Amino acid sequence: MAPGPFACQDRPRERTRFMRPRTVFGLDFSGASQAGRFAWLAELEVTSERPKLLRLASLGTRAGTDDRDVVLSWLVGAIRSSEDALWGIDAPFGLPVELFDAHASWRDQLAWVGAWTGDAKSLGRALMQRSLELFGTRHVRRRTDREEHTPFDCYHYRIIYQTFHAMRDVLGPLSTDAGTVVFPFDPPWPSGAKRAVVEACPSSTLRRLGLPRRGYKQPQGGTLTVERLDVRREILRGLGAHVGFAPSHRRVMLANPGGDAIDAVLAAFGAWSAFQREDLAVMASDARVSREGWVFA
Repeated sequence: MAPGPFACQDRPRERTRFMRPRTVFGLDFSGASQAGRFAWLAELEVTSERPKLLRLASLGTRAGTDDRDVVLSWLVGAIRSSEDALWGIDAPFGLPVELFDAHASWRDQLAWVGAWTGDAKSLGRALMQRSLELFGTRHVRRRTDREEHTPFDCYHYRIIYQTFHAMRDVLGPLSTDAGTVVFPFDPPWPSGAKRAVVEACPSSTLRRLGLPRRGYKQPQGGTLTVERLDVRREILRGLGAHVGFAPSHRRVMLANPGGDAIDAVLAAFGAWSAFQREDLAVMASDARVSREGWVFA
């Protein structure tokens, strides 16, 4: 795979200054009212050269309910209680810097989203209106969206629920947790850090791996079409070269209609790959990236 724009040139020295994760979690995030049905969580053990999939389940199964408020509260608690862990969450962590004051930080963005009195849809419309007034177009993409080829900008109508609820309900609470670092917004080598959280994108990881990015999801449910099943098999053959998973996990990834189970594993593997590949210190020093985020894929 090609190196990223912040590829680490002195990985061993850099890695001695920060915890090395033993576990990587990948979350295919959902901002739907019944988020537990659609959000899936994968858990990889990364203590050996080849990551191993330990656990794969819907977030509703893990939290005991599908209700979004309860599920996301459970998620924050699970992240806070983890140690030596890296979390890759498939949801935008920030918004384009062009839509804010020139000196606005990422935490200023979090505060603005947290104070929003409407819902996710109204936030998306407000951002489109702001973009239209400033630039004559409804959508502006972050640098990472362009370079990592994410499917949508971070306030597209298909993404805004993920962006809104991830920023308000997950990253907001985590941003004040002393043991949690959120890259690339926090200093790369804080003392006492027990866990790291990064933005993931399964589609970008598939692209980096040279695997199909379309044709494997069937959100309407029902028995998978032959065409979608064939694409999933191709994806799992390629992913299996990098991640070890049991036959039972393979069956789950083949059967899950929305493709959320596959995306959770891709989020974990992509986050882990980029975490090893990129130089976090260089990333954190980038004036733009440190305010609007970066996709770890």
